[in-house]
Amino acid sequence: MELFIYLFFALFSVLNPIGTVPIFVGLTQDDSKKERSRISLWTAIDVFIILMIAFLVGRYVLEFFGITITALRITGGIIIASSGFSLLNGQFNKNKGINKKVEQEIQVRNDIALTPLAMPMLAGPGSMSLLITFYQEHHTTTEIIISSLAILGNALVIYIILRGAHYLSKMLGTSGIVAISRIVGFLTIAIGIQYIISSVLTIIRGI
Repeated sequence: MELFIYLFFALFSVLNPIGTVPIFVGLTQDDSKKERSRISLWTAIDVFIILMIAFLVGRYVLEFFGITITALRITGGIIIASSGFSLLNGQFNKNKGINKKVEQEIQVRNDIALTPLAMPMLAGPGSMSLLITFYQEHHTTTEIIISSLAILGNALVIYIILRGAHYLSKMLGTSGIVAISRIVGFLTIAIGIQYIISSVLTIIRGI
């Protein structure tokens, strides 16, 4: 249970689905309620598939390129902390590559579930590196099942949040969403720094 709770909240902090609410509202403001529901569902499914691939196959990619787990933890820690700083500074959307030009291009497409919502808005480098690193330390059958459930849990939460995004946007307002995003950003920075500290200690012990 502790493993599930740790991965669930660590992953939730990095994914930050609440911070995606304003983007989702902006991109789907002209869509029907049924279409928004469909986009929410497929975004959650896409995120789950992307994260499971990163979790189960990521280590083989590392081995192919000769990247050590310590290097990945440091890189992932930097990326995660950077995402956290972006949340605190209100630059999360810019950091994810979403600007006015991109938004205009997205508006003319029929499906936004995979890009940009699932990737890179939600399942970005930070969440992928977190899962790859996590797998290196927790890869027994039981741990894989528990981790998969944590990933599935986040996908379900993403669906629920996006499904009610327009309601949340009206209820919380811009200031409410910003406040929550900044709290999540603080936690995300802490997770990233912890990854870096653990990696540095591993290097020192190996000297």
